[in-house]
Amino acid sequence: MRSTKAVVVMSKAGEGVPRQRHVVILGGGIQGTSAAYQLAKRGCGCTIVELEGIGSAASGKAGGFLARDWGDGPTSALHTESFRMHKELAEELGLETFREIDTLSVASGRGQKGLGMRSWLDGDIAQAKLLDSNTAQVTPLEITTKLAEAAQEKGCEVVLGRAKGIKFSEVGEDLKAEAVRVELADGKGEELIRCTDVLVAMGVWSTLVAPWFGLPDESWPITGIKSTHVIWRNSGGKREAVVREPAALFCSQEQNGTHLELYPRSNGDLYACGIGGSDYVEDRNRLAEGGDCGTPSSVRADMSRVAAATESAGKLSSLLKEAPEHVGACMRPCPPDALPFMGKIDGCCNAFLSSGHNCWGICWAPVCGLLMAELILDGQTSSIDLRPFSPSRFLPRAQRGKRGRKKVDLDVGEQW
Repeated sequence: MRSTKAVVVMSKAGEGVPRQRHVVILGGGIQGTSAAYQLAKRGCGCTIVELEGIGSAASGKAGGFLARDWGDGPTSALHTESFRMHKELAEELGLETFREIDTLSVASGRGQKGLGMRSWLDGDIAQAKLLDSNTAQVTPLEITTKLAEAAQEKGCEVVLGRAKGIKFSEVGEDLKAEAVRVELADGKGEELIRCTDVLVAMGVWSTLVAPWFGLPDESWPITGIKSTHVIWRNSGGKREAVVREPAALFCSQEQNGTHLELYPRSNGDLYACGIGGSDYVEDRNRLAEGGDCGTPSSVRADMSRVAAATESAGKLSSLLKEAPEHVGACMRPCPPDALPFMGKIDGCCNAFLSSGHNCWGICWAPVCGLLMAELILDGQTSSIDLRPFSPSRFLPRAQRGKRGRKKVDLDVGEQW
């Protein structure tokens, strides 16, 4: 990652002279960096404002599972188009961790060795079957970082600091964002970063900024589902079979509360989530500055679930009988209907929202970045209708829905 600069301020333009477009993007996760990449490709200036670092929240810590055909209704096009784009981006960005893999449905207990469909699934496998062959994976931190770096090479700037508010003017009955006020990291003071447009892409923390735009606190209801994950590292090259014979695993629920999703990575690491004990963070005070989930680094793992994860995974493979070498946690941002917020922010002529992508944030990111760039620069999207994802759809707040991973209408992932 190139070094960050403290601030970017646009030069003033005279009345009647078109100003160069410059978008300030709040959030350095995969949604923000994907949009920055697409904007920069079109010659648009942009500045990413990120609190702790590119990919410091869920975009650097998620599983990275990609599925082409797991959409339903308005999300179907997000899946199919983004899956195609992931292949293109892997080539464009020189990604090392992207690969197409099969996905298996697996259950342990009172089975026979040799039923696992992969040599490293050498445990007591009761059932293993192909769930889907149109799936893939990427390590989220790599793609998020590479998107940011590629955008920087085209002129995008990254500013480390906390966005504190927006300076507005008025255009008729609408607000117009003129600059973003940023408290710079390391006590370097505050700066105004001028802009022609603002994109809010702060994951679960996006819910906090609705009042900046004169909207009610609960305009964008997003629950942060704080979940623990574990990684068994491929230390000493012990997991070459994982590299040669990859498959994502969606496992049946165990009595200890796990519902494992296991992702073997291209370097031989084995990543597992779905280990139970997730915390639903709905209190906005917990997300605010000073709250226990107020920053990405304050989101901590539930260590009590590590033993359960080890127990469940150890039934599947001899490689997973020891405790994992890494334990972490992140929050996936989930609106009540499990659909993302993407579109123009009500009452502001040049502000946009892209957040709440649930468990599919990594999978959908390439097309979502493209759609937001089109919406900002062209005023409309060229291929996918964003109306089902309107940021204003929860006024008033609607009935909550399920938040787990689904293969169309089939529940296959964690429902915590």
